[in-house]
Amino acid sequence: MTDNANGEAPKKKGVSFLMLLPPILFGGLALLFLLGMNRDNPDELPSALVGRQAPAVQVSQFSDMQMVTDADLRSGEMKLVNFWASWCGPCRVEHPNLMALQAEGIEIIGVNYKDPATNAVRFLAELGDPYAKGGADTTGRMALNWGVYGVPETYLIDGDGNVVERIAGPVTQREIEERLRPAMDSLQKQ
Repeated sequence: MTDNANGEAPKKKGVSFLMLLPPILFGGLALLFLLGMNRDNPDELPSALVGRQAPAVQVSQFSDMQMVTDADLRSGEMKLVNFWASWCGPCRVEHPNLMALQAEGIEIIGVNYKDPATNAVRFLAELGDPYAKGGADTTGRMALNWGVYGVPETYLIDGDGNVVERIAGPVTQREIEERLRPAMDSLQKQ
């Protein structure tokens, strides 16, 4: 059978690369979504600091709280560094959990983030002060160096000043039981 005026048989068409492109793209996206959904917390961005030395402390005084220094991060004892602000709703949610951790004897360092001093002092007077030491990061420079995406954000620091764990968002009971406690227990066994 001929298809054209010259009497030639029609040429077989191969599969075009453009026809394969949509299924390849779909498969790649499906793989990315699957990997993302199987992370511990798919909403949390990974931290480049975990396993590395904590960045420098850059705070100023905002109350009669004892100011934290770089040496405090390398004191030989594990501790939490908590970035918070009075204007932060999730900071209010996590505050009772921080108070409970402090009551257990866990040292917590508070870094007040871009907050007027009077508001920060009022926040701690109202809800209690879980912080052993702290200071104000009025410019946001320290938070930037630590890779903070937003408050609250909490870092578990080992006795040598290395970042062991990062919790982006409020320290909830779930975060304490699933992430903080196992990491703290591991540090205590070392």
